[in-house]
Amino acid sequence: MPFRTYMDWVLHDPGHGAYGSGRLRIGPDGDFATAPSLGPDFAALLAVQVADWLEQLQRSAPAAHPLALVEAGPGEGSLAADLAGALNRDRPDLAACTELVLVEPNAGMEARQRRRLAGCPLPCRWSSFEALAQAPLRGVLLAHEVLDALAVERIVWDGALWRRQVVSLHEDASAGLSLRLEPGEPLEPEAAEGLHALGLLPPSPQRPPGWCTELHSGLDPWLCQAAAVLAAGPLLVIDYALEARRYYAPQRPAGTLMAYRGQAASGDPLVAPGEADLTAHLCIETLERAVHGRVPPGRGPARPGAGPAPPRPAARPRRSGGAAAPARGPAAAGGSPCPRRFPLAGLQPRWPAGGHPPFPAGARSPRWLNHPAWGLLCGDAFNVLVPYRGLL
Repeated sequence: MPFRTYMDWVLHDPGHGAYGSGRLRIGPDGDFATAPSLGPDFAALLAVQVADWLEQLQRSAPAAHPLALVEAGPGEGSLAADLAGALNRDRPDLAACTELVLVEPNAGMEARQRRRLAGCPLPCRWSSFEALAQAPLRGVLLAHEVLDALAVERIVWDGALWRRQVVSLHEDASAGLSLRLEPGEPLEPEAAEGLHALGLLPPSPQRPPGWCTELHSGLDPWLCQAAAVLAAGPLLVIDYALEARRYYAPQRPAGTLMAYRGQAASGDPLVAPGEADLTAHLCIETLERAVHGRVPPGRGPARPGAGPAPPRPAARPRRSGGAAAPARGPAAAGGSPCPRRFPLAGLQPRWPAGGHPPFPAGARSPRWLNHPAWGLLCGDAFNVLVPYRGLL
């Protein structure tokens, strides 16, 4: 089967998928940790910007017009719960006219989110992109570590052609059944043509036969669905991302795909199918092309910086694998005496040396950059993509 089908099944099958069954656990005691799972500071920082956007929407519509805070792929529900609490505490005027909407395609994860949000101070409901498109909302749509979990195409160079990688089932008399990654059919000419923009064509001798990477074919349909959800408001994507020149560098012979289970990382995507998380970085240029055509001129995604490749947070180890210590306390922040620094490191942008935030002309600098907690940030764990109001 195509690798993309395999990845979709092992993550989202209702009975056997890691997310679909609800088997996967997020947090320092789970399979991997995210910044929201380590405490409320991440949400407190984001809440300032979210409130600013909601306030702008409130001023541009009749007073009685309701607002929505929509989160796609809410995980354990920690970010949604903390954002709702922060709005209710710090901006009760906005909380009074805002509902929380969760878009979760996996029943197993939704069940845990419902338990986590049982005491949510905002009106709360679960829906789907398809249902929301029937009556688009005015609000903010968040996607935190969602796009990196979309199923990807995996392609492999055979020395003459780019081929789609497939997953095959083999039976051995001594070892029994096993899964293997193998080259499949060559890419169609129209698909191969797109590789020029990524630097994968013409061929390079630095990419020997067997060199493989990912293509993000799931971005277009996801963005089309997201575009139909909002009548007005911004989409905020926070995720792992690399520019094409770094993503497809010859020194990255296996792409960025990683498996996470029990706080350990593996470069083998076939490990523990249905029990491990699979994730691949985003390619910024691919995302920009997917967004193109849905934005007014000059209002595309903002790219915070272009520095060296960012390390993963301590709770999501590098490709070398091995167990990761729980990302808590001073040790999680590289010896810092401030235990809050690690969760907040997820919002550290990467400005060019001595430069300034490269926001689109005329765009306002996000307010969370000026939040008092900004002084606690450290590390360089994420790229932050900030598409401004009017993107979708």
